[in-house]
Amino acid sequence: MKKYSLYAVLLLFITSCSSDFLDRNPLDQPSNETFWNTEKDALAAATGCYEGWFSMDEVVYFDCASDNAYNPFPWENWQVQATGYATANEFGQNYMRYDKITRCNNFLANIDRPEMSEELRTRLTSEVRFLRAWHYFLKVTLYGDVPLVKEVLDIKNSNLPRTPKAEVEQFILDELTEIAPTLPDKYRGGDVGRVTKGAALTLRARMEIFKGDYAACAATCEQIMKLGYSLFQDYKGLFKIANVNNEEVIMDVQYVENLAKNSILGVMPPASVGGWSSINPTQALVDTYECMDGKTIKESTNYNPKDPYKDRDPRLAATIIYPGCLYEGSYFNSIDIKDPTGDYYAPYGRSKTGYHPRKYIDNLSDYADMWNTGMNAIVMRYAEVLLMYAESKIELSQIDESVYKALNDIRKRAGMLEVDRTVYNNQAKMRELVRRERRVELAMEGLRWFDICRWRIAEEVMPGQVYGALLGTVDAGTGALNLTDERIKVEIRLFDPAKNYLWPIPQSVIDATPAIEQNPGY
Repeated sequence: MKKYSLYAVLLLFITSCSSDFLDRNPLDQPSNETFWNTEKDALAAATGCYEGWFSMDEVVYFDCASDNAYNPFPWENWQVQATGYATANEFGQNYMRYDKITRCNNFLANIDRPEMSEELRTRLTSEVRFLRAWHYFLKVTLYGDVPLVKEVLDIKNSNLPRTPKAEVEQFILDELTEIAPTLPDKYRGGDVGRVTKGAALTLRARMEIFKGDYAACAATCEQIMKLGYSLFQDYKGLFKIANVNNEEVIMDVQYVENLAKNSILGVMPPASVGGWSSINPTQALVDTYECMDGKTIKESTNYNPKDPYKDRDPRLAATIIYPGCLYEGSYFNSIDIKDPTGDYYAPYGRSKTGYHPRKYIDNLSDYADMWNTGMNAIVMRYAEVLLMYAESKIELSQIDESVYKALNDIRKRAGMLEVDRTVYNNQAKMRELVRRERRVELAMEGLRWFDICRWRIAEEVMPGQVYGALLGTVDAGTGALNLTDERIKVEIRLFDPAKNYLWPIPQSVIDATPAIEQNPGY
């Protein structure tokens, strides 16, 4: 809570940003010169850099840019990211703003001024350098070459061209390598939620695996695995407010009911319980979950397409609200086209795929008001580290006992069988397995788009017809399904590998900064 006690000071510290693309100095000169005096000033300024670093909105919506989910409302600015129709003027989300980086640069330019503990000065400096590296990670993975700005710019020097992607990536890696040893392994009390050594190393591992530097990623993951993190015992419980800041969480966005509230959870549930149904999981995601025998739905003799949710990986029921499941006291019915209260044909507040996310909203009674909660948004967790480690070792053709253990620990926690080593006994099959495990373990947590890009599989999984559930009826008393052969058709997507692996740079950015060139194809 310490950072929130500084909120009033923070509001005085942060002033309006420039409207220009690179957002030059966000403070007027006199206040910046008189502000940096005490330790309290430094803490408030660092807290200002945390403001908006990431959000629950992004955690839950980002899968809508991928084949995992569909966003039915164009005004929420996620649908166009997945359709292939994004342009410089209809670009959806904009991660090319530099206001947050400018805030970090301003902090780093002034942190030597206050009279304060050198230990705290070093720690805060490292936290802010992490946040700056985080923003550059998003930019370079979404847009490729981006301007690398490491200091507050004046008007004369603000029209910068794009820096080569490799140089930005190396900057991120160098920053994270340098700051990691200066950060604590863990925080306690009011400082929980600040950047730790584990967070710095996890972001470094993400950058390394995105670059395809598997040896470096495996080594970084080994460092994280020695820091004391572990898998939380209950997969579903990971995403409950009673278990925030558990032993699996490496980095999250902290929220406080009423004061710094999480106001986004209500976008996920169905209209029948007051939700908006803004995020609709796809059939492609549902089909990825194995059956309880450890086989895919194409391989398992236990799979029944007319009872498709039975005997499936428990993570399916923990992640997705599907037809016939018990949710908020009734059996969910999103597929009966004859039911006027059903979800399928209604224009607002209803799922267009027949599915809703379940993570974070498994039990709405956990919250007095789902639009005003203190539920934290998990951005990094230990299961991802184990998956990055396993994937890196597989790509290095070093499939040893540690790889199977990492995957088995995740599967057993979910209630699944261990890896069948008679089937998954070579690099190709293990690659298939670890990619499937990443998708189902981390579904609806905002990582799928980045995986699609680094694996270069988007032209296989993104274009074409997006499907939802089979239509039919749901028995209101038992949840039993009576499904037809008609499947919901959602939309047709395009994907051009020559351009769509990168997002378009907003035209407003190019207009404000002529040195910036548009990505190819836009």
